[in-house]
Amino acid sequence: MTGVTIQVGFDSHTTGGLRSAAALVNVATPGFRQGRPFVVPTGAELRRSVTEALLISGRRPRQEIGLQAMPDLLELAAALRPVFACMQDGDPDGAAAAANRLLARYRPEPSLERAEDAWHLHFHGNKACDPTGWAGGMVIALATALASESPDRLGVCEAPVCDRVFFDVSRNGTRRFCSTACQNRVKSAAHRARRLANGGGQAEGL
Repeated sequence: MTGVTIQVGFDSHTTGGLRSAAALVNVATPGFRQGRPFVVPTGAELRRSVTEALLISGRRPRQEIGLQAMPDLLELAAALRPVFACMQDGDPDGAAAAANRLLARYRPEPSLERAEDAWHLHFHGNKACDPTGWAGGMVIALATALASESPDRLGVCEAPVCDRVFFDVSRNGTRRFCSTACQNRVKSAAHRARRLANGGGQAEGL
């Protein structure tokens, strides 16, 4: 990965870690998604969805992400979610406390790794508690975001019956939904409400 900086001011490593953290939470924690209950998949489907979430970071795995890694990654996803939830609730102190618990638990350690004819700084969690090697980068990315001028770029979807999380990379930082699907659901509901308020519902029923 290169050191390109995006609009919100995070480098590509932090951006990749934040994207993967949000994606992992969304595929590996139960709740609601786009108006329906969401149940975490199992077996091969879980492995596929978790692998896709991790690779969003742009980082290549040192080894294949197997089924044996799923319990650790499910545990990581559950521990990451409170950071997003606290920021959505306007509680940066709670988010920082959650991030500090992650830092204490996974103890990310820096290391220089060579890629594309250059050395890059990566973080890996302690092997005893992060055998997959993915937690360190995500935890550092979340801590970096919280300590930046843009901690509110972390949030939870505001659409009804949805609790998927997101990392906002928009220019003006006004993202409110996890996906275009949820944004469209809210717009459609608002449109229907306006039509009913203006008597449109009665007209349609004639």
